[in-house]
Amino acid sequence: MDKLTEIRRPIEQDLKAYRQLFEVTLTTENPLLQLALVHLMKRQGKMMRPILVLLVARLTGAVNTQVLHAAVALELLHTASLVHDDVVDESDRRRGQQSVNALLDNKAAVLVGDFLLSKALYHAAETGSGRVVKWVAELGQALADGELHQLANLDKTDLSEEDYFEVIRKKTAVLFETCARAGALLSGGGEEDIRQLGRFGLQVGLCFQMRDDLFDYDDHLDTGKPSGNDMHEGKLTLPVIHALIESGDAEMMRLAMSVRRGEATDEEIARLVAFTRRQGGLLFAEQRMRSIGEGAVALLGYKTDKDPVVAESLSQYVHFVVGRNL
Repeated sequence: MDKLTEIRRPIEQDLKAYRQLFEVTLTTENPLLQLALVHLMKRQGKMMRPILVLLVARLTGAVNTQVLHAAVALELLHTASLVHDDVVDESDRRRGQQSVNALLDNKAAVLVGDFLLSKALYHAAETGSGRVVKWVAELGQALADGELHQLANLDKTDLSEEDYFEVIRKKTAVLFETCARAGALLSGGGEEDIRQLGRFGLQVGLCFQMRDDLFDYDDHLDTGKPSGNDMHEGKLTLPVIHALIESGDAEMMRLAMSVRRGEATDEEIARLVAFTRRQGGLLFAEQRMRSIGEGAVALLGYKTDKDPVVAESLSQYVHFVVGRNL
């Protein structure tokens, strides 16, 4: 039995109900839209965000219809953001599969993303909670803000770990935070649950993006994108940022700025990747990620006695995020 199967064990029936609601949502009589939606259904992946919503709900109360609607809303918003991101980044692949903009075109992909976003808002409203609707709206703003912050960084001539964490907080971590907060609220959890488990979700989300960024330096993983792809897109992530700041290497810093401006060649990017490895950037980012993950697990301590089985699943969820190989 794989680790994710064990993690999902307390919510297997809940996940079935979630899948049914999600599949009904992604059904339309528009043939072009249905083509895109069926394509997206093929890459549902591990369902990490719905799993988080449902596990937190089980820890603080019970999974009900409102919780299911929240899980669908958040996954739809996440999917919409990926569709739009692929248009912005001009990506033709997503996790080894053709992107929607490559399957159709940019115009159609933007409209598909808009459709998914509207569906997300519909399901947020179906929770009957004004707070959840507000959180989902704020989340949409944060995701866009994170992407714009990242684009703004392309013109900066300095580097900081603080900027990196601000971007990944908005781009990724706030989604996990909202998943946990919604699960706690809609299952009957109190304000302390919402606050503590929201912090838990945020830290898990940071780890999730940090692991994704580390994948970019691994030539042996089939991520659907080449090694160094972030740098090809002008993005400098924690491993290289740390290596550059710690080394003070002026030549490599100039090369990094060339990467940001989109002027670096494949050979120069390979040099910067090799430099990052030599300077211990990957090891530093790995250790930082694991430390944040340990902090997330510690936040579960106050609820361990409530439901030890679900608490253990959430703890293993963190370990899975930190240690995953794709």
